[in-house]
Amino acid sequence: ERSNLAGVRHILLVLSGKGGVGKSTISTELALSLRHSGKKVGILDVDLCGPSIPRMFRVQDNDVHQCDGGWVPVFVDQDKSISLMSIGFLLEKPDDAVVWRGPKKNALIKQFVADVAWGDLDFLIVDTPPGTSDEHISTVEALRPYKPLGAILVTTPQAVSVGDVRRELTFCKKTGLRVLGIVENMSGFVCPHCSECTNIFSKGGGEELAKHAGVPFLGCVPLDPQLSQSLEEGRDFIQEFPKSSAFPALAHITQQILDGTSQQSS
Repeated sequence: ERSNLAGVRHILLVLSGKGGVGKSTISTELALSLRHSGKKVGILDVDLCGPSIPRMFRVQDNDVHQCDGGWVPVFVDQDKSISLMSIGFLLEKPDDAVVWRGPKKNALIKQFVADVAWGDLDFLIVDTPPGTSDEHISTVEALRPYKPLGAILVTTPQAVSVGDVRRELTFCKKTGLRVLGIVENMSGFVCPHCSECTNIFSKGGGEELAKHAGVPFLGCVPLDPQLSQSLEEGRDFIQEFPKSSAFPALAHITQQILDGTSQQSS
């Protein structure tokens, strides 16, 4: 029987030991950047208690439909170049809280992996909740037969966040998940008027951790009001703000992911 993931070439997990570091932001911008590189992308949002991906693409009012192959993901554009699946589409009201114990969460994650008819995709990006527990183990175990490409770890520069991401590195090692690299998000604030960069949260923690752990450092993404605005309004930051200070950082991260997959294919 053909699996719903049979047409997916590469699976990437976006992880962090800590909440609020911007996993969904990195997942969203990576998807948009890959689309502008001519790739077809899906995002599976397994953050069951805080599903923010539908809002970031401004499709939170869409419904999920059934087809012969299972659930049809929600497409964000007419070209169907980005497709999404999230519990956010399944809630009766957007403000409903998901008050579930582990087994119910794990069952839904397995269903998301098995029953979403993704079709042919170049990349499936899995946006995960904070931590290293139930949902993460279920996600990795469910995806293992499809040989995920690996994980991108997101941190902010300060020591508390870096410490939590260090635990995520241990999780990857224990579960046999390859670390593609570390992204330092919110790395300085670039003033929109004078372009001076102020390091609000200190600097360099993610790069130092990558060096210490012997994994690639993918880059620093600065705090950028234009990026925040585009996520709030569901706009395509990559297309609309090419002169933003965050743009080259995101483009560089995407290029490294593309280079890594082309090396793996060759």
